[in-house]
Amino acid sequence: MSEWKTRITKVQVVKPEAASGDACLVLIYPPGPDMGKRFPLSRNEAVLGRGADCDIQVDRDSVSRRHARVFRSGDSQWMVEDLGSTNGSYVNDVPVQRSILRDSDFLKIGAAIFKFLTGTGVEASYHEEIYRMTIIDGLTGAHNKRYFLEFLEREAARCARHHRPLSLLMFDIDHFKKINDTHGHLTGDYVLKEMSKRLLGRVRREELLARYGGEEFAAVLPETDHEGAMIFAEQIRKLVADEVFEYEGDRFPVTISVGVATTDGGEELDSAAFIKIADDNLYRAKKEGRNKVIGQNTP
Repeated sequence: MSEWKTRITKVQVVKPEAASGDACLVLIYPPGPDMGKRFPLSRNEAVLGRGADCDIQVDRDSVSRRHARVFRSGDSQWMVEDLGSTNGSYVNDVPVQRSILRDSDFLKIGAAIFKFLTGTGVEASYHEEIYRMTIIDGLTGAHNKRYFLEFLEREAARCARHHRPLSLLMFDIDHFKKINDTHGHLTGDYVLKEMSKRLLGRVRREELLARYGGEEFAAVLPETDHEGAMIFAEQIRKLVADEVFEYEGDRFPVTISVGVATTDGGEELDSAAFIKIADDNLYRAKKEGRNKVIGQNTP
């Protein structure tokens, strides 16, 4: 994977009375040394692209040499315009040729995702976004692995202390490499995001959905017994399998395999061992034909 290369244009001093027009782009995906980097929009226009002459350079194959421009229209209105890129420009996942940018909008060019921030609270919004990036996966909107491990550790201790059940699901997308190889990595990113979107709507406030890594996800279900966990696992399997995925006019089926582990509580639980039980069941689901749920209730 090529390294990110960035270049920021010369910063201009903004007069206090123009502060309401302050704006910046924050790189939130993909992970790498520049994730979280802020690009001040200190001039009236900034060109984004792979070329070395761009104001914000994104050195990735999915990004065109001059991909898009972000510019100020009038006193404070910011807009984005696609510059005839190969893979298009998107605002909040909607393809655009030319569009208004509003505070907290997501701008996607190729595989890169920026968050647009503007207004008098830019500094506070930026720091809030940086914190959010420490717990949320930038592509899918699910929690990240770091937060998942901390959450599971807390719930395991609470489960043992109060003698209550705890269930863990580990699941991933079947034949995900084939999806990338056949349809392209941008389609693969879409599948990860769309699947997460479907499942986040099913997860309750006290539960957790996390991207464990690559195409593997985890769900933590506090106070859910084995029967309830198996029902939940089958529901999310059907949520993915029953409706085809569609990206850029290309329609294709997607399935997941799920491994389930449940403890009845009352004894100290080792989180790593608990994850391994669910992961081993996921492997069994793969081995036994995929698109299925395998579960195990542990002491």
